[in-house]
Amino acid sequence: MILVTAFVSVALAAYVRATIPGLYYLSDYHVGSEFLKAFQFQAIADPTHGRVNYVNESIALAKNLTYASWDSFVMRADHTTVLNASDPGRDSVRIMSYKTYTTHVVIFDIRHMPQGCATWPAAWETGANNWPYEGEVDILEGVNDVAPNSMTLHTGPGCTMPATNRTQTGCAWTTETTDCNAFDNYNAGCGVSAPSMNSYGPAFNENGGGWYAMERTNAYIKIWFWPRNDRSVPLDVSLPIASPIIDPKLWGTPTAYFPNSTSCDLAEEFGENNIIINLTLCGDWAGAVFNSDGCPGDCVTYVDENPAAFINAYWDLASVRVYE
Repeated sequence: MILVTAFVSVALAAYVRATIPGLYYLSDYHVGSEFLKAFQFQAIADPTHGRVNYVNESIALAKNLTYASWDSFVMRADHTTVLNASDPGRDSVRIMSYKTYTTHVVIFDIRHMPQGCATWPAAWETGANNWPYEGEVDILEGVNDVAPNSMTLHTGPGCTMPATNRTQTGCAWTTETTDCNAFDNYNAGCGVSAPSMNSYGPAFNENGGGWYAMERTNAYIKIWFWPRNDRSVPLDVSLPIASPIIDPKLWGTPTAYFPNSTSCDLAEEFGENNIIINLTLCGDWAGAVFNSDGCPGDCVTYVDENPAAFINAYWDLASVRVYE
């Protein structure tokens, strides 16, 4: 049924595309086992130096770290194995889309995100090569269950965002972190904090998750968040059957707004990006603030010795849709 619906949606979008300009049309609809066809499992060394061992697709499926139903795709960290110091890390999953995108809208319908001390989950986009010169957009990211969500750009040198006078519901961080340059400020990037605590972590999960959407153009990058059962969520976002056409102009004020300007040429800073969804543990961010975030002891030791702490460290994705 899902495959038929997706085919009809794409066919209808192709028809409407020829008659109504200025909208976005469904190009990719990932749900259930479709994720296995559209994303590659990246069994790579963690670029953020986490206490994690990213496994390939066959191992993920064999160990039940990844599984799919007709309307759900789950990917998780191992939660049963006590590790030795010599082990490469706790098994986890990182997937990257085969396709790349420039101008587009991506919508994540997420029922559950990884939670727990030491966790560092992210749903984001970046180029496959020459990071950070093709740009990076962190749509959903945080560490150690600390809410709210952080939406952040990372670029090469020469990109800054205004600290004030931005049409968004979220809050820009300090003046220092309006600098998007990944080589400054320990790669803090230029970030915006969501205004609601249920945008991330346990509160997000207790509310049944929600929707994140990102629109990328050469004029701006916008990110929206709607919690589950939010009456303001647009129908073309919330309908369980993918809408063939969307119009973000009708979605209201975004949670985060990153405008093009003379201080940041988005067309220059961003290239073709892949969609990435992953879960690492400890590493450059979660490990660095492990104790200050209220987590006990040493991060690596905690990961090694407490597998049951990661029973809720999983993604449950209802769908990921891309419109172009």
